[in-house]
Amino acid sequence: MLPTFKTNLDDIREKITNIGESLVTANTLILQALQGCDEAKFNEARNSIKNITSKTDEIDNAIIKVLALFTPEAKDLRQVVAYFKITNELARACSNTRSFIRGFTDVCKELDVKEINEYAILMQTSTVKAIQTTVKMINIDDTDELQEMYEEVLIEENKADDLYEMIERKLVEQAESSNTFEKYHKMLRALRKSEKIASRAISVANLLVYIKIGGNIHN
Repeated sequence: MLPTFKTNLDDIREKITNIGESLVTANTLILQALQGCDEAKFNEARNSIKNITSKTDEIDNAIIKVLALFTPEAKDLRQVVAYFKITNELARACSNTRSFIRGFTDVCKELDVKEINEYAILMQTSTVKAIQTTVKMINIDDTDELQEMYEEVLIEENKADDLYEMIERKLVEQAESSNTFEKYHKMLRALRKSEKIASRAISVANLLVYIKIGGNIHN
């Protein structure tokens, strides 16, 4: 007997949730690592999102199988399509996380990051909150609660964006009075990845709202 459409979809949702939780873990560890450029914590963060590509490929294959077996329509099709897009956004968020770790650890011990961390830690805090709330949304069915949580993610994403602009100004000021401009530029690129993770979170949150109420998908 073939498994039901709901069983398949529940399995896909659980796997998506697991990837989201791994992303939360990685970024929480980054938050802990930032203050002292803790290499062990950064490595732990990196390891918590290992093999994500194979996991997202597994989900994509499961989604394709669902489409082939059940040919869902209307709301069911909307949900399957949204899950496909969500998997891609989470994969990109994990890639951004790895890029941030790599870029930041390359230069954080060579530069005075005390002033930068004043804003970077706040930005990473908002990033973590945005991801945490988004992952919780995956298993929320109430439309009103989902909308409220979406607004929370949006607030944290806006905070991360504003804080990145502050960091950018600080780094440019420091770079102008230094002979290590390339290193400051590398750190700026790394911190940009952190801000992008929050942007991925709002994209996922938007898709989760789309599953419930329809409308246009905004990425």
